[in-house]
Formats: sequence, C-alpha cells, structure tokens
Amino acid sequence: MANVRVDIDEEACAEVMRRFGLVSKSEAINFALRRLAIRPATLEEVEALEGSGWEGNLDEMRSSEGRIL
Repeated sequence: MANVRVDIDEEACAEVMRRFGLVSKSEAINFALRRLAIRPATLEEVEALEGSGWEGNLDEMRSSEGRIL
C-alpha cells in the first residue's frame, strides 16, 4: 500500500468509522474506496463510455437472413 498525504472530510470520516466500527482513518478511507470500487456503474457512467468501437448492424444480425449460427 502507498503512503499518501490527503485532506479529508473529518466529519465524514468519523461517521464512516462510527457506522462501520472502524478504528482508524486509514481503515475508513480504504473501506470507502473499496465500497465505491465494487459498486455497479450507473447508467450515466456506462453511457459515457461511448461504445466499444464495434461497427456492426444489429438489425441485420437480428434478421433471419443475417443470422449467423
């Protein structure tokens, strides 16, 4: 783990520590980061990805003529 100096919201950190029974600020920060890192992406975050670069035609693929089995 890296040792990093950051300014944090002391009240929010204390609330996370109290709510989840954590004993240090480091625990609270890492806990919060992990919780955010594993949450599913929102629709807005997914839409911001702006596609995968795929240039196929879904309508054609869905038709019986274009279906590849």
